Amino acid sequence: MFIDKAHINVQAGKGGDGAVAWRREKFEPAGGPHGGDGGRGGSVIIKTDTGIHTLMDFRYKRKYKAPNGENGMSKLKYGAKGEDIILKVPVGTLVKDEESGGVIVDLNKPNMEYIIAKGGRGGRGNAKFKNSTRQAPSFAEAGNLGENRDIVLELKMLADVGLVGFPNVGKSTLLSVVSNARPKIANYHFTTLEPNLGVVSLGPEESFVLADIPGLIEGASEGIGLGDEFLRHIERTKVLIHVIDASGSEGRDPISDFYKIMDELKGYNEKLMEKPMVIFMNKMDIPGSEEGLKKVTEELGDKYEIFSGSVATTKNVDKLMKYVLHLVNTTELEEETYDIEYIEPEREEGIKVYVNSYGEYTVDGPYIDKLLRSTNFDDRDSVRYFQENLSKNGVIDKLRELGATDDDTVIIGGFEFEFFK
Repeated sequence: MFIDKAHINVQAGKGGDGAVAWRREKFEPAGGPHGGDGGRGGSVIIKTDTGIHTLMDFRYKRKYKAPNGENGMSKLKYGAKGEDIILKVPVGTLVKDEESGGVIVDLNKPNMEYIIAKGGRGGRGNAKFKNSTRQAPSFAEAGNLGENRDIVLELKMLADVGLVGFPNVGKSTLLSVVSNARPKIANYHFTTLEPNLGVVSLGPEESFVLADIPGLIEGASEGIGLGDEFLRHIERTKVLIHVIDASGSEGRDPISDFYKIMDELKGYNEKLMEKPMVIFMNKMDIPGSEEGLKKVTEELGDKYEIFSGSVATTKNVDKLMKYVLHLVNTTELEEETYDIEYIEPEREEGIKVYVNSYGEYTVDGPYIDKLLRSTNFDDRDSVRYFQENLSKNGVIDKLRELGATDDDTVIIGGFEFEFFK
């Protein structure tokens, strides 16, 4: 099954906590602090793999979590780093922010990788807090939390040339004739339910990638049928081949079919109209096809290069492919732009001091959360370090500015404290 869109959650690992430990050796009865640092949490990395062509692996599993870093240990031993996890995706995968829809990164090259969620930094052990006035710190630092984000993976296949046209005009057959692709082919509509890729080789260093884009019918750009699911795959092609049934074998009008498909391309993305396009009038081996070719040539011959032939008999197919190769080699792919620009959100302030809606003096924020997790309120040194940090970061002064006086209650990270200075 072809899956080209997936919604997932990625969670990086938490950094390990620093250790509280003491040097205990036979001839060192008064050994100092000896706790090591925690290890960094594992990160979540997205990497392209040329052997993968669909996002099928993400269909059922939606949450990916990297391991936490190990806590620090005694004897100044650092905790082990959490192992990174690598999510492999096809080349051509866009990574989008779930909330804003903005493109975070375009993974459009082989073996390209991006850290989508960074692991948290490990906390420092008590050995790191020893100084001239604090000889025996009995506290350590908690590790940082890892990043957590909801993202969308969206695949846009990388092909040089795209085949467009109504169902059953011969696109899949053309792909199978000129390349190594073997799409399912039958004489009914919507045989092709997923894009197919094939490599067209015309000689040494003369090749290009051809894609059959299925599901294009009238109204596809508005969600009718399957076309809106696959139109995105045309955006990265350099050249389009518009395949038309010259015979009108199903009672269709070639001119009408051409304009309907063009309207769908324009309705999806007007920039598609700027791509070089070649018309291939197929099924010329069927009676009545000459009339269809004449109508299309009179109507469109001064605007497009028109080839006529038959995929079934391969007439003029090689000629068509050689001309398309020339267009591929002489056409520069315009740098892609995105409808929604992703803006990295500003990092939340480490400490916020304010009066909440209940009139309570409140202190919170990521730094405060970490400080609370690092504090042992049964230990005098740890409490003193907690107070020093509040003062050093201007929390006490800010509370005074807001009107806090001694014995007032202050909510710090959800816990009640009595204010004094």
